[in-house]
Amino acid sequence: MIVAKETWEGIPLLHVHTVEMNEETPVVIFLHGFMSAKEHNLHYAYQLVHKGVRVLLPDAKLHGDRSEGLTEMQMNLRFWEIVLNSIHEVEGLFNYLKNNHLLESNKIGVAGSSMGAITTSGCLKRYKWITTAAICMGAPGFVELGKHQLKQLAANGLNWPMTDEEIAKSNDLLASYDITLTPEKFAGRPVFFWHGKKDGTVPFKNTYTFYLKLRAYYDEHPENLNFVVDNQAGHAITRDGLLAATDWLTEHLA
Repeated sequence: MIVAKETWEGIPLLHVHTVEMNEETPVVIFLHGFMSAKEHNLHYAYQLVHKGVRVLLPDAKLHGDRSEGLTEMQMNLRFWEIVLNSIHEVEGLFNYLKNNHLLESNKIGVAGSSMGAITTSGCLKRYKWITTAAICMGAPGFVELGKHQLKQLAANGLNWPMTDEEIAKSNDLLASYDITLTPEKFAGRPVFFWHGKKDGTVPFKNTYTFYLKLRAYYDEHPENLNFVVDNQAGHAITRDGLLAATDWLTEHLA
């Protein structure tokens, strides 16, 4: 297994693959969580590469090799800027794969944990070329999550440094990336969810409630939609969850 540190389209990433892989090899772009970095998800890449999948692990804006030394509070204030930037960068990585003849099969998955899973949801709304996805501890409802974050800050005695008008404009922007407002964009594609029921960071209930509504869009192929609930887990994916997510991706890219 080769773990190559590269830069594509100005994005630092780990390109994990084997010498036997070619342009017909399926690809997964795996996106890390908030305050994390590309190296922290090598265990996902290990599982995927050994099942015959090329993996890209990019650093999100202000993370890993792109860090600017900001505090966690400063990063929180730029959370949605980071997410939306990552959504657009995923398209750049896809174009790089195509332009450099690393993906002729069109079998490509996007996945992530926490912030990376939130980003994955936005990508599903924007990009028809995604074959399959895994959303681990993510929130497809951008507007709903934004409101939750404001409530959390208020509960901690912190005021969001935005006027009501600025918040309204922000919600309008988030709505344009919010796939819960246009669930038909899933288009029957195989999508896997994993979430711990005791997650105190990204609310389990919001995501699961949406999943129950989403099932109506999978009447013809219910097997293409799966939600694994861990009744004991908080905001940390278990080994069983990791294996289930990587199994799903490889099965639907085969």
